Amino acid sequence: MRIASAFVAGGLVLGAAACGEAPEESSNTAGSDAKKYSACMVTDVGGIDDKSFNTSAWKGLEEAKKANDNIDIKYVASKAQADYEVNLTQFVNQKCDFILAVGGLMGDATSKIAKANPNQQFAIVDSKLPEPNVYPMQFDTAQAAFQAGYLAAGMSKTGKVGTYGGLPIPPVTIFMDGFADGVAHYNKTKGKNVQVLGWDKATQKGSFTNSFEKQDEGKKVSDTLVAQGADIIMPVAGGAGLGTTAAAQASGGKYSVIWVDADGCESTPNCPALLTTVVKNITDAVKEAVTKAASGEKLQASAGFVGTLANNGVSIAPYHEFDSKVPADLKTEVEKVKADIAAGTITVTSKAQPAK
Repeated sequence: MRIASAFVAGGLVLGAAACGEAPEESSNTAGSDAKKYSACMVTDVGGIDDKSFNTSAWKGLEEAKKANDNIDIKYVASKAQADYEVNLTQFVNQKCDFILAVGGLMGDATSKIAKANPNQQFAIVDSKLPEPNVYPMQFDTAQAAFQAGYLAAGMSKTGKVGTYGGLPIPPVTIFMDGFADGVAHYNKTKGKNVQVLGWDKATQKGSFTNSFEKQDEGKKVSDTLVAQGADIIMPVAGGAGLGTTAAAQASGGKYSVIWVDADGCESTPNCPALLTTVVKNITDAVKEAVTKAASGEKLQASAGFVGTLANNGVSIAPYHEFDSKVPADLKTEVEKVKADIAAGTITVTSKAQPAK
């Protein structure tokens, strides 16, 4: 990405320190038939069951294991940022072949441990580090969030939509930038004046929970946005956003939510309140990186992976229970926006975008 301070989607921290059996002794290469290829993941403080960021990455490891039964997987859950270096070092000492750091907030710790262990293969989600042994997986979520903003503007009955974040860091604000620009594009195209509450792209100022875990803080922020007239809200706050989805479902349709990262209808209990999700396809990116590395392919840190609408690295999820409520012409327009962004006809910009 651009800086080491980046996004972690929070949630409920696991009590368990680790999962799975201890890895077998193995070298730092792809290994032979006699040895398993060990892929080991360090979560951020959101834990493995954050219904978002860490959950998606772990699913990627599970999919890699399904694709290649010679791959062993395990994880350790960080309970605090002080755990990052300890957990990464633990996996180096256990001779894991592939060590995945989940979330750019782990950037500094990963950079330090990778520099000290230059022959160890690392990977990181939502950051790009200078060390050549750290494979970066980044996502241009502004593109899919632009679609979501256009959709929200078209669906709003009050003419006001809102968004808020966990912390004002690049992998959060990139969603908010795209969302605001999508609303602006709808207004320009339709001659409307739908307002965005909770974020000003020009000043980069807005509403934040200062937590990726505290659901009461998410509810508090969204309650304020709803009181100001918003009838669709996009939380970019990991598990804290579950406070918003639960309250939206309890509101009986007063307002709805756009989720982020993993399809909320598959990862949260509040599908009836979810218009769609701005999906970051972490699962496929992780699966591809691990399966390539396990087969002996060298992962190129300089190129890495950047998910876009064109390569399906980002997308918006199906409308699920809102499918019959979204007008057919609006669905068509949202798909046209996707095609135009993928083709470069519409250019989506954000200071937080990963370098292509």
